[in-house]
Amino acid sequence: MVRRSPPNPGQDSALKRLREAAGLSQQELASRIGVGVTTISRWERGVSPAMLSVPQTKALCRELSLSIEELPDDFGPIQG
Repeated sequence: MVRRSPPNPGQDSALKRLREAAGLSQQELASRIGVGVTTISRWERGVSPAMLSVPQTKALCRELSLSIEELPDDFGPIQG
């Protein structure tokens, strides 16, 4: 079982850093991978884990210019 830390608004998440580096808003990324903007927000805050289909995972990698190996294991806030 994966242990999750409570959301911490002062910490950036891996997904947020990657999304911003790609120059995408939450809305843009959400629409490009086929999820709601609320879902992206929840992933970035560590509120819920990412549950992606294979096509969505491929789209996420494409939009963030990453290989599957480069995707972080957890999209939530980075633990210090």
